[in-house]
Amino acid sequence: MHPSSFYPLLIYTFVYSITPGPNNILLAASGAAFGYRRSLPHMLGVSLGAALMLIVVGCGLCATFTRMPLLHTVLRYGAALYLLRLAWCIAHTGTEGGNEVLPQPMRFWQGLALQWINPKTWMMAVGVVAAYTPREGYFTQLLLAGALLALVSFPSISMWTLFGQWVARMLRSGAARRRFNRLMAGLLLLSLYPFVAELWKDLA
Repeated sequence: MHPSSFYPLLIYTFVYSITPGPNNILLAASGAAFGYRRSLPHMLGVSLGAALMLIVVGCGLCATFTRMPLLHTVLRYGAALYLLRLAWCIAHTGTEGGNEVLPQPMRFWQGLALQWINPKTWMMAVGVVAAYTPREGYFTQLLLAGALLALVSFPSISMWTLFGQWVARMLRSGAARRRFNRLMAGLLLLSLYPFVAELWKDLA
């Protein structure tokens, strides 16, 4: 990959990976509830799942949505509902009955599947394909972009998991941890703002 493409893509993937979004909020909550080590499968699923989505989108999935707009609409609403459910689970972790709501960290396949309903990951994938993947040697460049994304995203999301673990150690009381969980749930809901704004625009 030519330096003129590599360095801008490196910055783009880092900004995507490190900034708040559903993945990082969920991993901070997972780090607080279960610790870094037990959250590793979730983290690997997120990192590799985003890279896989980038490659699949680059291979033409967006064209499928153009031909079948209903499929895209169903996916968007399904994503919003699933993220709402996750926010509810996080908000109730640590409360009475909370252990039944969120009994264990996400597994690898759950973290990977989550990328397909994560609006931020969709925007990242489309942006990389449109702006940072040269037409010359396109598929090779696409694979390299996916590999770079996986390499950059893992240490970035690790910071969020470690942050959650650190917060859990600082917040020794159950009440303080519940407040942190509710904050994470609120941030996850806030990450749905683009979807809500677009829905409001469609209804107006």
